[in-house]
Amino acid sequence: MNSTLNIKTDMQTQLIDITSQVQKVVSESGVKEGICVIFIPHTTAAVTINENADEDVKTDILKEINKVIPFNDGYRHMEGNSAAHIKASLFGFSDQIIIQNGKLLLGTWQGVYFCEFDGPRSRKAYIKIIADR
Repeated sequence: MNSTLNIKTDMQTQLIDITSQVQKVVSESGVKEGICVIFIPHTTAAVTINENADEDVKTDILKEINKVIPFNDGYRHMEGNSAAHIKASLFGFSDQIIIQNGKLLLGTWQGVYFCEFDGPRSRKAYIKIIADR
């Protein structure tokens, strides 16, 4: 089963918790055991799994990634968004999560985050559910 999430971002850099949306796709698929693949079809956005219990974790991640890779550091790319390309490459464009008993097999404090590094924009995340045979 394939599905597309439409995501609207409203800041230049932002982490958006999409765990419940991904779980909804899994639930609607009817797959009880398998793999959920999340793919981001953008070169300035990414996906990651991290803590979703404390909002400060998102703030800290963005603070540090923006410190390590500043927005304007004499980059040569004419669009002016090289920092976003670098950040997205470091975070990654896909993740895979085991499906067990119809649920995403995440740790107690884990959530799935869409990572925006060149917003605000309208974005997509592609979800593919692969059932065990």
